[in-house]
Amino acid sequence: MKTAFDEEARRWLPNQNILDYNIQPPGYSSVEMTKYMIEELIYFKIIYNSDIVGGIIVSITGKSFGRIDRIFLAPEHQGKKIGSKVIELMEEKFPAVRTWDLETSSRQVNNHHFYEKMGYRTTFKTADEYCYIKRRESSADIERLRENQDLSNTQYENCKMNQTEFYQINAEGSSFSNSNLMNTHVSNCNLSHSKFQNINFRHSFFADLNLSYSKMRLVTLAGVRFMDTNLGDEKRPISFERCDLQGTAIKNSSLRNMRITDCDIAGMTIDDIPVEKLLEVYYQQLKK
Repeated sequence: MKTAFDEEARRWLPNQNILDYNIQPPGYSSVEMTKYMIEELIYFKIIYNSDIVGGIIVSITGKSFGRIDRIFLAPEHQGKKIGSKVIELMEEKFPAVRTWDLETSSRQVNNHHFYEKMGYRTTFKTADEYCYIKRRESSADIERLRENQDLSNTQYENCKMNQTEFYQINAEGSSFSNSNLMNTHVSNCNLSHSKFQNINFRHSFFADLNLSYSKMRLVTLAGVRFMDTNLGDEKRPISFERCDLQGTAIKNSSLRNMRITDCDIAGMTIDDIPVEKLLEVYYQQLKK
């Protein structure tokens, strides 16, 4: 993956100061990000003549909607029609999926030709990104499909909507209250400026999220784990205030310029050394 995307950057980003996350996806060279994608997404290796030459990563939402998150081939194996065969195999693997979508860089002109040849059509273009979609016939039962309807300002009360699928829906300003949303799968959605209050998130999974500038108050975090997390390009620091973090473990992390003030540090250790003892020695040295 790293070799493939680095070669794409060399080809399409002569100015290395340009950030293009379609050409160099976040975490593409990270072992931990790769572990996450293997464990949580649908990740296939591409084998050609008994050699692993690339991979494809997809996510399936509900029964009918799929997304190609990444597809990559070693540079020396490109141009051999491997990519088109992989797309065909993926569609065969998930025959119920009626709609596939993906994004690619506006700079990767060869990708545009490739996806259009595979039956994808552009739905959105910007100076940096092209969005593609492919709709195909499926053996799935679609008699209940509702398309291109304006349901704005509709109210639903005491309705049974389990196993309902939503795709390319504009639900801006909508509200859900006193409802059962267990096992809901939300993927590739814009939830900026949303508000979640009095919600049961037990045993939920949050990954690959942008929570920049969000605020969390009166939140219970028992047993929560933060893994492979960063502070974004601007490195804006996190602040914890009036929080009970007893028994918290921080491992293999950068704590540069971190400040801890007016906190109960009983039992806290750094590299198995009690912080209380370290501070005791420090203050004794100051008195000398």
